[in-house]
Amino acid sequence: MRKSDAISILKADHDLVKKLFKDFEAAETTREKSAIAKQAILELKIHTTIEEEIFYPVVRKALKKAIGKEETTDLMDEADEEHHVAKLLIAELETMKASDDHWAGKFTVLSESVLHHVKEEETEMFVEARKLDLDYEALGAEILARKDALKAGGVPTFAEQTLVTNFGIADSPAEASRLR
Repeated sequence: MRKSDAISILKADHDLVKKLFKDFEAAETTREKSAIAKQAILELKIHTTIEEEIFYPVVRKALKKAIGKEETTDLMDEADEEHHVAKLLIAELETMKASDDHWAGKFTVLSESVLHHVKEEETEMFVEARKLDLDYEALGAEILARKDALKAGGVPTFAEQTLVTNFGIADSPAEASRLR
């Protein structure tokens, strides 16, 4: 495994966000927490985009061919749903200020959800993916090129962001507390 291998790149992303989550917990001021959260959110948005656009489709197709639809659907669908939950939390966080009630709690829930997702990816999905006949170097090059493009041009708006922006976050305790 080299650093340009697709799975190695994704694991490096995981390591970075894990560090940012620890830094958030150790931060003493709201200003520090806000800066760390902003960086973590950017990294997560880039990471979810490259996984959903590049890595997941390739792995899903290869897994279907290798082991069959049902097993593939379970593994990949769960990862998709975990991304969806993270993107909803990110969208809600982006409508809030670090000083708002529930902001730190919401970021902590995001970190816990992402850490669960990372553990499953690294212990299940990546293990299964390594068994597949894929060119991980070429996939890694594609991932790095897309990451560079996203960093230069910005991350596209998630559907979840549009929902939260247009329709609010009425089911969120943070929103309920703002309405009181």
